[in-house]
Amino acid sequence: MENLTTRGRATRLGATALGFALLLVGTLWGNDDDFPFGPFRMYSTSNPPNAPAPDTRVEGVNSTGTVVDLDQDATGIRRAEIEGQQDRYAADPALLAEVADAYAERHPDAAALVEVRIVIRWHGIRAGRPTGRHTDETVVRWQAPR
Repeated sequence: MENLTTRGRATRLGATALGFALLLVGTLWGNDDDFPFGPFRMYSTSNPPNAPAPDTRVEGVNSTGTVVDLDQDATGIRRAEIEGQQDRYAADPALLAEVADAYAERHPDAAALVEVRIVIRWHGIRAGRPTGRHTDETVVRWQAPR
């Protein structure tokens, strides 16, 4: 077994101190985007026991009026990617045309989508338990140009 040199010990201590400092700063002032040096709040917080629980989905309406579920299998786009960019879609709903394009690419023989929307289903919660009731809220809507 070889002993570490003074320089090797100093390098390791410096790297350890830097890592600790990044963790400390990230914990006190960071957000989810700073992970792994910031807190990952998704798992460190919970909703109040009577607050509704959101369930986000993307759906489309094709030219025949049929509602199509635009999940990862249908578009190749993960729901987390949509949820993570939801503010961008709300600011510019035309970005949802990319979802319609991804669907068309995977389903060339399907009827074209004329509308894509992000819908949040709010599941009722009472005393921390589901009530079985829900409401749907369309938060972003894009319609194809005619």
